[in-house]
Formats: sequence, structure tokens, C-alpha cells
Amino acid sequence: MKLGVFDSGIGGEAVAAALQVTFPQAEILTVNDREHVPYGNRSREEVTRLTDSAIQPLLEGDCDVIILACNTATALAIDTLRKQYPLQKFIGIEPMVKTAASLTKSNKIVVCATPSTLSSERYQHLLDKYTENIEVTEPDCSEWAYLIENNTINRSHIEQPIIDACASGADVIVLGCTHYHWIKDLIVEIAQGKAIVIEPSEAIGRRVQQLLEKS
Repeated sequence: MKLGVFDSGIGGEAVAAALQVTFPQAEILTVNDREHVPYGNRSREEVTRLTDSAIQPLLEGDCDVIILACNTATALAIDTLRKQYPLQKFIGIEPMVKTAASLTKSNKIVVCATPSTLSSERYQHLLDKYTENIEVTEPDCSEWAYLIENNTINRSHIEQPIIDACASGADVIVLGCTHYHWIKDLIVEIAQGKAIVIEPSEAIGRRVQQLLEKS
């Protein structure tokens, strides 16, 4: 089995590592587009063009499944890519709004994501479908991906939004960008048990398995 993982930056490395644990016999190819990272403030047209260009080695490598380990690319580009490459199986990553809605006891959740993801139709669809009676807070995380990519993020950049969210009664924090997986432990520490922190690494493996079984 050959899996391809794309992300705009280093976030895909964490996804690839998790997939290698789930599928130890798989060959996993990774590509990124660090020349243009972050994607979070770019237009749909830009993100689609950049993603299409970046995944060409995965398409040429005959991957059984290509994982877009980038919430922004999933939100803005995956529909176009599926139409353009109808024989290729794609899996995208979206903020785990459905899971958060099922876990919250306070009916208050936090979604940490890029501006492009938060403004996308796909994300709005998730909100409309799963959060009718749930209060959703979306803190300003617009610089997080850049800081993580350049290894310059620290506690001061993320502490106040997490503290404020927990103080408001939110009990689930959704990491809606794979870059943020690298700071998950720090966010868990700041939340001090007041909120659980979720990201889709394990869910991606299950989705890959389901897709391969269907074929």
C-alpha cells in the first residue's frame, strides 16, 4: 500500500508519522509547499493552484490514497481536485466539529483554525449541521501556522485565547489546522483539564482503512 500525504508545511509530518504507526507496512510519501506556507490567508484560487502543483509527485507516484493533511487545502481545493483527478482517492481533513458537538457537556466549543478555513463553505456546513444549539468560539489564530513553521511560537502567543475559552465554559478545543498538532501538548497544559483538546490523527487512519476496504 502506498499513501501520499500533502501539507502546506510541517503539519503533514505529524500526520504521516501517525499513519505509519497505523499502517506499518505502508510506503508513505510526503510532500509540502513550504515555499508558500502558510495557506491560511490565501484565496481559494491560490490554494487550489498551489495544492494541485504540490501534489503532482504523489499523483505520479500512484498512491492508493492521497491525504490532504491541510484543513485549508481541504476546505478550498479538494472538490476541484476530485473533479480534476476522478480516478484518484483523496481524503481531506476538516475541523472535528461533529466530534466536538458530541463530546461537549457545556454546549460551548472552541475551534482553532486559519482564516481561510473558518470562512470556507465546508466549515460553515459543519457548523450548520452540528452546532445548532452550541456556542462556537473562534479565537484569532491567524499567525500560529507561520510561527510554528518558523519555530518561533511560544506560550505567550497562545495562552490568552485558551485561558479565555476555558473561562467562558468551553469544554472542547478543536485543533483545525495540522500545524497546531505540534503545540497540542502545550494547549492541553494551558487548558489544565478544563477542556479536552481534539485533532484528527486517529480518525484519518480509520478513514483510510474504510476507503481501501471499499475498493
